[in-house]
Amino acid sequence: MKKLLSLCFLLWGALLQAAALPATNPIVMGNNRLTLITPTLIRLEYSTNGTFVDAPTYFAYNRKSLLRPDEISIDELGDDTYEIRTKALRIRYKHDGYPFSTANLYVFYQKNGKEAKFTNRFILRNNLGGPVETLDRVTREIPMNDGILSKDGWYMIDDARGDLIINGWLQPRDTRTHLQDQYCFIYGNDYKAALRSLGAISGRVPMTRKYIHGVWYCRYWDYTSDEFLDIIRGYDKHDFPLDNIVFDMGWHTNDATTGAGHNGLRNWTGYTWNRKLIPDPQALLDAIHRQHVHVALNDHPHDGIRNHEACYAPFMRAMGAKPGDNLLFDPGDSTYMRHFFAYAHHPLERMGVDFWWLDWQQNYLYPYVRGTNTTTLAWINELYYRDSERDGLRGCGYSRWAGWGDHRHPIQFSGDAQANWDILAFEVKLTAGSGNGGCYYWAHDIGGFRGEQNPELTARWTQFGALSAALRVHSTKDPKLDRRPWLADEPYTNAMRRMYHLRSLLMPYIYSCVWQTHNTMLPLNRSLFIDYGAQEESFENTQEFTFGDLILTAPITSPGKGADKRATQKVWFPRGETWYDYFTGERFEGGRTREIEKPLDEFPMYVRGGWLLPMQPYSSRPASARLDTLVMRLYPAAHDADNSFTLYEDDGLTLDYTKGRYATTQLQYTCKNNHSIVNIHPVKGEYKGQVPQRAYRLQLFGFDKIRRLKVNGRTVKPTYDKTLNCLVVNVGSQSIRQGHIFEF
Repeated sequence: MKKLLSLCFLLWGALLQAAALPATNPIVMGNNRLTLITPTLIRLEYSTNGTFVDAPTYFAYNRKSLLRPDEISIDELGDDTYEIRTKALRIRYKHDGYPFSTANLYVFYQKNGKEAKFTNRFILRNNLGGPVETLDRVTREIPMNDGILSKDGWYMIDDARGDLIINGWLQPRDTRTHLQDQYCFIYGNDYKAALRSLGAISGRVPMTRKYIHGVWYCRYWDYTSDEFLDIIRGYDKHDFPLDNIVFDMGWHTNDATTGAGHNGLRNWTGYTWNRKLIPDPQALLDAIHRQHVHVALNDHPHDGIRNHEACYAPFMRAMGAKPGDNLLFDPGDSTYMRHFFAYAHHPLERMGVDFWWLDWQQNYLYPYVRGTNTTTLAWINELYYRDSERDGLRGCGYSRWAGWGDHRHPIQFSGDAQANWDILAFEVKLTAGSGNGGCYYWAHDIGGFRGEQNPELTARWTQFGALSAALRVHSTKDPKLDRRPWLADEPYTNAMRRMYHLRSLLMPYIYSCVWQTHNTMLPLNRSLFIDYGAQEESFENTQEFTFGDLILTAPITSPGKGADKRATQKVWFPRGETWYDYFTGERFEGGRTREIEKPLDEFPMYVRGGWLLPMQPYSSRPASARLDTLVMRLYPAAHDADNSFTLYEDDGLTLDYTKGRYATTQLQYTCKNNHSIVNIHPVKGEYKGQVPQRAYRLQLFGFDKIRRLKVNGRTVKPTYDKTLNCLVVNVGSQSIRQGHIFEF
């Protein structure tokens, strides 16, 4: 009896001691501040004078996202010890007056069904990789930087030396008093939560201009106006799509006699048209735009505006500088950069230049913005992107990767990689893994920047590019290197044409996935463990990834044999799904690993069964084509299903989407007891340029026994497409506000 009474008193004492406190966020205790940003992201600050940082930094760009007090519980345990809970974390903190450490802070979380403990010691063992700055002069696989995702279930970013952004400009912080600023991502097995947390603190990746995800031609070559136009004619003549053409350095004059230069030459920077090659720039830009192709100019800004430039005199007057001087390029000076954009960029944009390729290579000269801890690459990416958001346009970046926070300035250019099979294999791994760090959109040099002219390698690289953020070729200044796909022998040209057409057909799906990335921070090219991390095999094959939710692929990265260059790649099919070969229709059950052999004009690409894959008819300008006919490809589900994919549309160019001006269409497939229903819901939303009417084409693969089906209650007979080897049902053009139901 005495023991029972003693136990009751102990329990009563514990209940009294663990008193619940009113929840606040942030939680301030003396010189310590703990902020709960999401259920799986906490911020730890220590300031010697109790003054904390609320201004944004390059990484911590968004200060608005915090958990509400009703999403937090705080219990006082006695002896200045507290237990703080979110729905995912249990934080034990003893307020001892010292910075957050392994002695006063423990965070408990769930991993593999068990409770694990995090401390802010930051010893990493199992990071799953992230993006690198550049592949310049890289000839084989190199170590990848960290990403947010780790098999340990946590990652920490130390932002204590990150410069503040005050009134839009860099300002160093007081690092003598603000000693600690740590962002602890503690997510266990929930990798999607980790990526959402990255968006919560660093800002979500913005919607890109749609044409960025199309087909590009780029080559380091001094083309004339007629040659640029002839390239576009060549794409059309040889039945290859094209959306963007890039003018490399030859577009501007090369007669500079001053400046730091690069590689011993002073002609890298320039803002004056080379009239010998392009006598009438306005006429050239107008002619290109009439063909619905967009133009980018190469820019190496490190030498600024020098005295040989046409814009030099008005720029110097605006700066209040003495004529004859050459001002050093200074991205840390807001006045300099304001006038730089006004005189170097804006006149060319008014002529019709659509976007800029920031080809930053001078880090050895200017690694940091003067007087700050911010790299020059990071800051000029921010400034270029910010300046491109004028007149209601979305920002448009095209530069090398600059680290945490640079996901806000898509699209990234991976640099001048060598043309060989090892680099192709590494780019596949790098692209899938880069989303773990927020680098969602790589534009690689398909075929390689320098090295051998190998048409088989280029064809396989093109297959990878067809399922990347952009299908973009590029090569160095070598008369033997030109990646125009029709210049190869016929088998390679035909193989590449099939992939270029694939890219064109998939544009509605790709752009819808870009919208998903914007909303969820899930990568477009996605490591398998993000969706299938509960299956250990998802960590094993770095040559395989998903492209959005519905496509699984493992590009060929080795030379083939025989007349049709057959090559193999290992493919793991995740359990719980059924997958279908896009090219042959062959069915693969999940939970198996196979060695897949493919001829030159195919590669391992699989569509998830039981989902509607939105596509469009072939267009020579896929990124600007009007979606007058929606093509939907469907394969049977593994079992009863109720799946819905969201088709997303907007004007592809402006910031109107941030004001709700966009449209969505739910493409729903249900199957129960072998009875299938395809429900195309009415379009919701509107935007400028939206098509008012649309036709629909349903392609049924693997549903061989269907003889008749109903469309909106009326019985129809599907036709058989011998080329695609599938059944097809067409619905004529009708209002997009009208839904359609297919039953079979």
